[in-house]
Parts: sequence; structure tokens; C-alpha cells
Amino acid sequence: EMQLVESGGGLVQPGGSLKLSCATSGFSFRHNDMNWVRQAPGKGLEWVARITSVGGWTFYADSVKGRFTISRDNAKNTLYLEMNNLKTEDTGVYYCAPGHSQDGSWPNRGRGTQVTVSS
Repeated sequence: EMQLVESGGGLVQPGGSLKLSCATSGFSFRHNDMNWVRQAPGKGLEWVARITSVGGWTFYADSVKGRFTISRDNAKNTLYLEMNNLKTEDTGVYYCAPGHSQDGSWPNRGRGTQVTVSS
């Protein structure tokens, strides 16, 4: 059974930093592109970042480019998201998800971790 468990969320002031982790099991982590997606209060899912299985290429949404860094540790089957210079609009539930989602529903995502950016 595929399992993804996000952690590391919390309350942080604007301009602050957080590092999220996603521990995975039950599938071949090293052979999957991995993503972070988020959901702001009252809004739909938004793709945030991706790291490829081959080459470790990274891609970011324009809204987080230059502030967030996605990385992976294939030996630990773990995905990370380092978030710097956080803004209030970064508030939401952050999920990790494998592969790609044509319709943006990301059905195989984890349960998520809450990030709240507020003064």
C-alpha cells in the first residue's frame, strides 16, 4: 500500500522559513517524479514544485520560484521542501504526491501538513 506522510508544517511569521518532509513507502520512490502541491483555505489544489526521478531536475510554480527548494533522498525514500521568505499567501495544507496529475486532482497525495504564515 502506497503511503506518504508529510511533516514539518507549523505557524511562522512572514519572512520566516520552514522545511517540510514527506516520508514514503509502498511504491518505488526512486523511480517516480515527485511533487509538492498545496491547498489554500477555500481554494483548489495548486501544484508547487516537482523533482524528476532521472537527473533530479526541478521545476517550480512562478509563485514560489526563488524562495522554495525541492529535494529528495532516494536512500531514505523521502521528499523535502525548503521554504524561505514565506508570505501570507503561502498559507495552506501542503501535500506530496508521486507522478503527474492530468486533471490536477492528485488522488495519490498524502494527508498533508498545515503551514500558516501570519504575524
